[in-house]
Amino acid sequence: MSPAPSPPPPARVGTDQLTWRDGEPVQAVVDERDADGYADLRTYATIGDGRTIGLVARDGRIDWLPLPDLHGAVAFGALLDADNGGHVDLCPDEEFTASRRYLEGTNVLETTFRTASGVVRVTDSLNTGIAGRLPWAELARRLDGVEGTVTLTGRIVPGTCLNSASPWMHDTVHGKVLRLDGLTLAPRTLEDDGVEVGDRDVTVRYTTAPGSRHLLGLVATADEALYLPAPADLDEGVDRTVANWQRWSGTFSWDGPWASAVERSALVLKQLIYAPTGALAAAATPSLPESLAGGKNWDYRYAWIRDMAYSLTALFRFGVREETHSAMSWLLATMRRFVDEPQVFYTLSGGFPDQEPRHHDVPGWRHVGPVVSGNAASGQLQLGVFGDIFSIVQLYVDHGNVLDDATGRQLTVIADRACDLWRSQDSGMWELPELQHYTTSKLGCWHALTQAAHLAEIGQVPGSADRWASEADLIRTWVEENAWSEERGAYLWYPGSDQLDASILLHAISGFDRGERMSSTLDALRRELGHGPHLYRYSGAEQEEGLFVACSYWMVSALQLVGRGDEARELMDELMGTPNDVGLLAEMVEPGTGAFLGNLPQGLSHLALLNAAITVTTGDR
Repeated sequence: MSPAPSPPPPARVGTDQLTWRDGEPVQAVVDERDADGYADLRTYATIGDGRTIGLVARDGRIDWLPLPDLHGAVAFGALLDADNGGHVDLCPDEEFTASRRYLEGTNVLETTFRTASGVVRVTDSLNTGIAGRLPWAELARRLDGVEGTVTLTGRIVPGTCLNSASPWMHDTVHGKVLRLDGLTLAPRTLEDDGVEVGDRDVTVRYTTAPGSRHLLGLVATADEALYLPAPADLDEGVDRTVANWQRWSGTFSWDGPWASAVERSALVLKQLIYAPTGALAAAATPSLPESLAGGKNWDYRYAWIRDMAYSLTALFRFGVREETHSAMSWLLATMRRFVDEPQVFYTLSGGFPDQEPRHHDVPGWRHVGPVVSGNAASGQLQLGVFGDIFSIVQLYVDHGNVLDDATGRQLTVIADRACDLWRSQDSGMWELPELQHYTTSKLGCWHALTQAAHLAEIGQVPGSADRWASEADLIRTWVEENAWSEERGAYLWYPGSDQLDASILLHAISGFDRGERMSSTLDALRRELGHGPHLYRYSGAEQEEGLFVACSYWMVSALQLVGRGDEARELMDELMGTPNDVGLLAEMVEPGTGAFLGNLPQGLSHLALLNAAITVTTGDR
């Protein structure tokens, strides 16, 4: 049996007005959910603990929270199944407006609800421990009374794990706990909070006054015993978590422009790093649609080599040490376990993903399906991966680090494979079913081989630097003779296509071409793929999906690198309107409305923003 549908949420009051705090705009609007209970994707903020990420809507409902890991059981999945997916609610019982922000330098969210009777502040945290992540998941939602009297209702309603399991309440000697698909979940509240325990959920009633404090908490483990911390410990854990985040964010500084967006993107990136291994999740969610017509819904809770390459670029440039070494070591060790050429992506725990996605019989966000776990792109040949691997290694070495012998030998094999495979058709960076000689796939191999030759010359990688450099020259010649169109004044998507591909921007960044041909290509891309400050991924994409956010920031970097810095800064300023009120970016935006599409928060979008800001500010060539 599925849980009974939740009662409709209380009425919301909406306004287009912006309030201001600390010199930054804070959205004061609470968007109504649609009639089926789905919130607009722009209304979500995220909280995280290094293992999982929760999505908190502006109306105070947590609609997405896998436990205890990002790829774990989807205990709270109303994001994809409003009726049975599960959620954790906390909001006033009367009409309200809401403003929110992250506490400075943290991923701890503060939401201020204003009603006719008073003001209450809710602080949301996935708590961390004294020495890092906790060995259990710990959600703390702290309520502080600010003005007047406000009554609120909190509800913990586990879902059905995308219709694959059913929750139940279990009596123990220490009180009731919820069980679900191997999870044990225990609600935690302070002593004066009124708790009502149902068959499959928990409801808590609160009344706040100036200076009052209440708590809605939840602790969880999977297939193991559950530690039950005192509710006061969860409350204290919020302060510890704030301090932990601020300690981390204090390890880097940014004195350049766009400071708020840069800091938030770095914190989002940290949130997406899966602490047990160092892998970087591409996004926190599966199956949010790239098109409202449906059909383009993917699972991004995996570690793409491409995304890790871009993330390490940003983190190295910020001087971050531990995460860069951890990610580098994890990736190389994971690749070493598989005898074939590098894969497109791996599981967060370092495994090989299933090639056949699992379809779930749930409606999907706003009934746009399908809902899937897994990603069929795992079996594709994508030649760009070779360039991504050597980008990571080259950065690591050039920042003063040394490779071990086993890694050097492994990279020799990978470079030799790039020499042999670059002439092959592949699925390209965009993971398309149509195999072609994609221009940027060839350039991925070019970049790999130029970096491999460099590493060999400085004694980090054994092998034939001459062979790799010679093969790189062949690739350059192939691209110049086959992929450049004088008529179009641009590099083509693939020879004979007469179409354009925005991923060519990455090869202004890689250094393949920063001259007149690339500059002309940028103009062609903005002319033919552009919509406002944004770009579609490739010719014809406007009929299939939204505008791809990362491409817009790649354009900023490319403009700077071809010597058009004024245009780069102007575009970057215009793009500052893309993030939502708390600075998050999705994979895509809808043209015209700016509504979010695709999975979120999208690591690639934030990585592109970070690297664009650094490139423009430093003029890095």
